[in-house]
Amino acid sequence: MAAEQARRADVSAWRPRVPGVVEVFHAHFTEYAYPMHVHDAWTLLIVDDGAVRYDLDRHEHGTPLDTVTLLPPHVPHNGSPATPDGFRKRVVYLDTSHLGEELIGAAVDGPDLRDPVLRRRVGQLHSALGRPGDELEAESRLTLVGERLRGHLSRRAAPRARRDPALARQLRELLDARVVTGVSLEEAARLLHAHPAHLVRAFSGAYGIAPHQYLMSRRVGRARRLLLDGVPPGEVAPVAGFYDQAHLTRHFKKLVGITPGRYRARSARWAS
Repeated sequence: MAAEQARRADVSAWRPRVPGVVEVFHAHFTEYAYPMHVHDAWTLLIVDDGAVRYDLDRHEHGTPLDTVTLLPPHVPHNGSPATPDGFRKRVVYLDTSHLGEELIGAAVDGPDLRDPVLRRRVGQLHSALGRPGDELEAESRLTLVGERLRGHLSRRAAPRARRDPALARQLRELLDARVVTGVSLEEAARLLHAHPAHLVRAFSGAYGIAPHQYLMSRRVGRARRLLLDGVPPGEVAPVAGFYDQAHLTRHFKKLVGITPGRYRARSARWAS
């Protein structure tokens, strides 16, 4: 049973000493499917085996082997295997120092880039990120990758306006400010002077994800960073906003594909 579980979810995660890199995440999943969720960082993804299908901003996409996928922050997406044997992927999460938020709209309109040079450079970036001591090479390669990504996005037509009405934006800002402490729907409705049902409809209509799903995504993201910082899994739950360890484990496994303990163990060799 353990061997079968390992075959279905083989994951490595770490944070290299490279400015702008939030996390590196390598995974092989055969059956696991990501539910709708968000990140507060850019997701730069390549698939080495198999393929992934996903929805972004209510549109279906796929990731064949020759594609580089760039998913923008704050925009909900999911993911599932598009082939019987699952998929093997390499991901680097980037903050906005390399790609600004002004490029989000262009990335939403076309997240999958068929560019052999970019695909090769992203692979070289991952190789450098996987070698402690080669941070200067990784920084150099990341600079070239960022330059090419910005070139793709800036050549596109002006990005279309996203559905972001004032009420939905206000609720998102409130959730961002209360990632750890949380906020009840009743309190949010009182603070924003709106009926609870209208608040949920406005948020879901603007962002394609329910408020509670958005909040849990942000909490899992915080938990990932804490684990990569070396915080033991048993201490992560309260400082990431979860009720207890079981609450953390349930949502972490749902969004990342493995438990916090396994995630932390796979990153331990990079913590020194």
